[in-house]
Amino acid sequence: MNIAYWIIATLLALFYFYSGAIKVIRSRDQLRPMMAWVDRMPLPIVRVLGTVEVLGATGLILPPLTGIAPSLASAAAIGFVLLQIGAVAVHLAGEDRRIALNLGLIAAAAVTIWL
Repeated sequence: MNIAYWIIATLLALFYFYSGAIKVIRSRDQLRPMMAWVDRMPLPIVRVLGTVEVLGATGLILPPLTGIAPSLASAAAIGFVLLQIGAVAVHLAGEDRRIALNLGLIAAAAVTIWL
């Protein structure tokens, strides 16, 4: 189970670190082609979401790696489940039915919580 955790947690952390970093760094025009929902959100909210994703990615990896407060990894994974539930709601409210990635991320974060 330990190996399974590290594989899934590392993949999730890489995804969220990249996704969060581009939300923090790039402009709305640069984000629009891959994230149509950014037009419906104020830019500071997009930046905060990006920061939360980067911090959550760190929370999946550092606590178990260092052995300091390893329960924070579960908290980060729970946060990602909640984040993606909100993302599904935003997509559906904007009549965007492409939520397969969000559902996959919910499943991966849920497995991480279980592991």
